[in-house]
Amino acid sequence: MLHRLSLLDRFLPAWIGAAMVLGIALGRLVPDLNDWLDEVKIGTVSLPIAVGLLVMMYPVLAKVKFSRIGEAVADRRAMAVAMTFNWLIGPAVMFSLAWLLLPDLPEYRTGLIIVGLAPCIAMVLIWNDLAHGDRELVAVLVAIDALIQIVAYSVLGWFYLETLPGWLGLDTAELDVTMWEIAKVVLVFLGVPLVAGFLTRTIGERRKGVEWYEQKFLPRLGPLALYGLLFTVVLLFALQGETITDEPWHVLRIAIPLLAFFAIMWFGAFFLGLRIGFPYARNTAIAFTAASNNFELAIAVAIGVFGVTSGEALAGVVGPLIEVPVLVGLVYVALWAGRKFYRTDTHRPEVLFVCIHNAGRSQMAAALLAHHGGDRVVVRSAGTAPSDGINPAVVEVMAEVGIDLHAAGAHPKRLDDAAVQTSDVVITMGCGDECPFYPGKRYLDWALPDPAGQGVEEVRPIRDEIDLRVQALLKELLGPEE
Repeated sequence: MLHRLSLLDRFLPAWIGAAMVLGIALGRLVPDLNDWLDEVKIGTVSLPIAVGLLVMMYPVLAKVKFSRIGEAVADRRAMAVAMTFNWLIGPAVMFSLAWLLLPDLPEYRTGLIIVGLAPCIAMVLIWNDLAHGDRELVAVLVAIDALIQIVAYSVLGWFYLETLPGWLGLDTAELDVTMWEIAKVVLVFLGVPLVAGFLTRTIGERRKGVEWYEQKFLPRLGPLALYGLLFTVVLLFALQGETITDEPWHVLRIAIPLLAFFAIMWFGAFFLGLRIGFPYARNTAIAFTAASNNFELAIAVAIGVFGVTSGEALAGVVGPLIEVPVLVGLVYVALWAGRKFYRTDTHRPEVLFVCIHNAGRSQMAAALLAHHGGDRVVVRSAGTAPSDGINPAVVEVMAEVGIDLHAAGAHPKRLDDAAVQTSDVVITMGCGDECPFYPGKRYLDWALPDPAGQGVEEVRPIRDEIDLRVQALLKELLGPEE
């Protein structure tokens, strides 16, 4: 909702546009800026740019609920679609576009193929977060992609630059890069902020609690990511400001296949996810990982193999210059698509919460989801061995947040197969093997303490954790609010 956005969020496209203009101006007005930025490096990436990327990624990774990573991995269909787009479709699409649109410019063509060989492990976190995508799924995808890159990048380079062109009777090129060179880029740009984010959440929740971390700490930390993004954009455009203004035609030639790549990959992944039935947050995460590339690695490889002044290096640098405004635009497309395709009166997601006694956790979760979701969702709860009544401590803590379980007619109910069969999402909360399993259903397991025999003080934090998970689930199922 627009009135809840900060000034930075509300006018982000304008700030990014201003950062681009400022970067180009700096590159033109300060001729030695390029040399100064290039003096200190991490690997082959300028240290100031590296700092900007790390500052950009750290807050996003600090938002990830690492305890829920297992839920993302468990969705095998989502993982299969993401890996297919990232490692099979993506490189093939970029190879095809590079040869189709740049047949007369071999250096730029090779540079674009290098860009297309690996999915993004940095900026995609920002795009996904801005579009309210699934943070946990993206964290898993970038980690898996990073590991695959270390092993597969050189092999893919050999295939798409030497073997496949040779089979097709086209010109070939060589890509001489070691696994360690790739691993260094991955360790710096993913390993450092990932560890920092994990430690921040772990220590923060232990010392201050989940509610403080989610409601007070993260809102203060969040804007740092966008500041890091703007800082990085200024530096990237400053490094190539002279080239952009002196050779606009070359930049345009490189930009055309990149634009086509982003459109094909993002829309292809998103609409396939719609057809399959992925929830908004999960579908958005897959679409952005499909459309983003690891330009940090591409630039490092292009400079290391072909030289800093090569056409291959220029193509690598133009990559993020085009990606930034296009992916920002796709953020708004994703938000529109969420409202268009995920918030309809004809389709209401059906959620079933299951525990053993249906007297505590599942009752709180169902009541909270019904409270936040209203008539936009269908909510049920049941137990494999329902008790005679709801836990009194549960009734009391729910009354504290304005939900009267007794007045709502809540009572323990026995689980039946029909409830599972008609639900889109089944969330288990401690029933283990007693919960029935039906192929094709989406299952989540929320491992939470059992409120049975606990007092109000012990049940209250359980309620708060359930509330946070319920709100995240609602956003995932329905898409972003207007």
